[in-house]
Amino acid sequence: MPKILLIQGPNMSYLGRRQPEIYGRTTAAELDAMLRKHARANKYQLDIFYTHSESDAIERLYGAVDEGVDGLVMNPAAFLFAGYPLRDTLRAVPFPYVEIHMTNIEKRGIRSILAETAVGLIAGFGVRSYVLGLEAMLEHLRSHGDTVK
Repeated sequence: MPKILLIQGPNMSYLGRRQPEIYGRTTAAELDAMLRKHARANKYQLDIFYTHSESDAIERLYGAVDEGVDGLVMNPAAFLFAGYPLRDTLRAVPFPYVEIHMTNIEKRGIRSILAETAVGLIAGFGVRSYVLGLEAMLEHLRSHGDTVK
């Protein structure tokens, strides 16, 4: 069974309350429940980690290596602006990374400095971006002969 880590960057724990006109009304708890249901239905392990700290995200990634995580899906949120240490970590870890955003960051004039380390980027589909990102990671693991059976 593949192990996928989902990292939620700064302010994502405040979903449903933070700028609902941009990010919608789905709360972080509701999103987590939806994604855990997806993991059960698609037979993969999902660990969800929220952080407002880049150093905590880096520590979590290095810990994921020791735990045998197969893939990373991350909404880096504000880390995408100046997360150069996080970008270096993404280059160092041995598992693939799919970047996701709820909004179309290109339409908003935002560039991610982390995206260059990703196998792909999904943006602009609200909470559905998470499901699409997880499905993309599962397909990537399957097609590259990684641990997915």
